[in-house]
Amino acid sequence: MAGLPERTEFIKLERKGPVLYVWLNKPEARNALVAGMGAELRQTFDALPSMPDVRVVVLRGAGGTFCAGGDIKGFNAASKPLAPGEHDVLKDANRQGGALFQAIDEARQAVIVVVEGFAMGGGFGMACLGDITIAKADAQFAMSETMLGIVPAQISPFVVRRIGLTAARRFGVSGAKLNGFQARDIGIAHEVAETSEALEALIDATIAQILKCAPEAVAVTKALMHRVAKGGEPMDSLLDRAAEDFVSAVRSPEGAEGTKAFVEKRKPAWNVGWGK
Repeated sequence: MAGLPERTEFIKLERKGPVLYVWLNKPEARNALVAGMGAELRQTFDALPSMPDVRVVVLRGAGGTFCAGGDIKGFNAASKPLAPGEHDVLKDANRQGGALFQAIDEARQAVIVVVEGFAMGGGFGMACLGDITIAKADAQFAMSETMLGIVPAQISPFVVRRIGLTAARRFGVSGAKLNGFQARDIGIAHEVAETSEALEALIDATIAQILKCAPEAVAVTKALMHRVAKGGEPMDSLLDRAAEDFVSAVRSPEGAEGTKAFVEKRKPAWNVGWGK
């Protein structure tokens, strides 16, 4: 499996111990999801399954804004009808965006999404992918696609799953904006900070809490919950698989270390601490 990108133009990668910070890094374009950014993000998240020493991923935007959505100039340039027999690269690019969202959503690591400034269109969708999403109070969220005459195609399945059909329909057909508190109220964000200082403290506290948890147990828990959320599988089958996951965890090195640490009244080996 390919590793992390060695050189990046559209994102910035920062490694601090078990935490990988992934910065959308085109603030002059409000971190819009142009093709190059999507490709670099996809390479990054595709590399993570082979990086068990990375336990937390923090996805945020440089320059005080998260992501203003898709590449509208690129969409406009591609709006002319296709010539007969011409390959539809726009369709391919859109579908690749969905594959990126799925890779973020299904990452084995805990993913924290931090929203400041704008989370529009694709940014709105990515905000719905965090295991924990933290928003600045004055952030602006919107499913803005229909205001431009286009469709929130690849984000819609993730948005509906996150906030439910009723709320998704409301914001999908209106393009209405939400602030951080409103995003929390409908289930996009989990935590809200009113100041930049409070935001950074909240990020650090969230990382510290995650690092108290065993990394393989986190990965298996996420996979099990995704399996439940997909639906269609009989409850007996889900519970059988859950029992298998449970006994495997108890008998794993993590399970042995965690239960032994509890009995001995000490921190388990994976609880490395974080912050000041």
